[in-house]
Amino acid sequence: MSGLGGLGSIGGGGNGISHGSGGKAKLLALGKGLPEQVLPQEKLVETYLQDTSCDDPATRAKLERLCKTTTVRTRYTVMSKELLDEYPELKTEGSPTLTPRLDICNAAVLELGAAAARAALGEWGRPAADITHLVYISSSELRLPGGDLFLATRLGLSPNTVRTSLLFLGCSGGAAALRTAKDIAENNPGSRVLVIAAETTVLGFRPPSPDRPYDLVGAALFGDGASAAIIGASPIKAEEDPFLELEFSTQEFLPGTDKVIDGKISEEGINFKLGRDLPEKIESRIEGFCRILMDKVGIKEFNDVFWAVHPGGPAILNRLEVCLELEPDKLKISRKALMNYGNVSSNTVFYVLEYLRDELKKGAIREEWGLILAFGPGITFEGMLVRGIN
Repeated sequence: MSGLGGLGSIGGGGNGISHGSGGKAKLLALGKGLPEQVLPQEKLVETYLQDTSCDDPATRAKLERLCKTTTVRTRYTVMSKELLDEYPELKTEGSPTLTPRLDICNAAVLELGAAAARAALGEWGRPAADITHLVYISSSELRLPGGDLFLATRLGLSPNTVRTSLLFLGCSGGAAALRTAKDIAENNPGSRVLVIAAETTVLGFRPPSPDRPYDLVGAALFGDGASAAIIGASPIKAEEDPFLELEFSTQEFLPGTDKVIDGKISEEGINFKLGRDLPEKIESRIEGFCRILMDKVGIKEFNDVFWAVHPGGPAILNRLEVCLELEPDKLKISRKALMNYGNVSSNTVFYVLEYLRDELKKGAIREEWGLILAFGPGITFEGMLVRGIN
């Protein structure tokens, strides 16, 4: 298969013209992989404080408030009491723990990613050997060679499978992977692209500290898991069942906002800082960004499309709903994904798409066109115009 040279584009930073003979890329299958440990939100406060040996009443009160405002009900986690018993240094302030954290993360993303990929391959119904390209996304591992190689081997992909890794893109990684897979599928006739996203919060797990107030937000909001998708153009009617056509995609960053979502790796793991003004910054550009996508098909009203938005948190969804004057049910599937999984970084948009597929199959969505949106470090906007396939 050829590489990615000669990609066509429509407008600044976007893609939409296919040079291959197969037409627009389509989403053919989805899968997910989740850790065995389920963490109900009502048990989070007690579990986290016990695990980190924290008995501070003020910390407890703040975490209880955060757990209510995140709207999360259930999450899945790699971190467990057993892991903390094996690696007690992970809950000790100031300990140089990057090596054991990476050992845990590197193993976890492979296990979760392989499970998600096998689920997608099973739904797709064709052999793994038919996959021509692999796009791998993670902000949770750091090694050479990367997880893309180990996943290709574990899944039995051909040694000729063309691999692409997208690392440390945070919450916009899943949408970026869809954009990349779309480019590949449309410019390599007959190709089938396997997308795998795998994330765990182990790199950022640490005891609460007044110097790191955002740690409590992370404890209340983020979860672990993996997702997979298979994308290709010209689906085989007797063998493949697409539900979404990927029409046009674009990316944009907001100048001067690189510190709003900030992550630094040290010997203690990764330290995230999330600016309080993130929802405001997104709101400042979201209308114009969405119009770039909608203008491709002449749609003017925001309520005339369906929405699949990465749910970074309830504040972002609330701002979008108010700013764009969306009907209450427009962000329903994004809120549902946040409630059932938490924010799982690059994965979460795929959990939203799973709920979107359910709604399309039920005939509950009347609009032909929709938008996929995600926001990551930069601040980076990822967006895609899509069409539902009945």
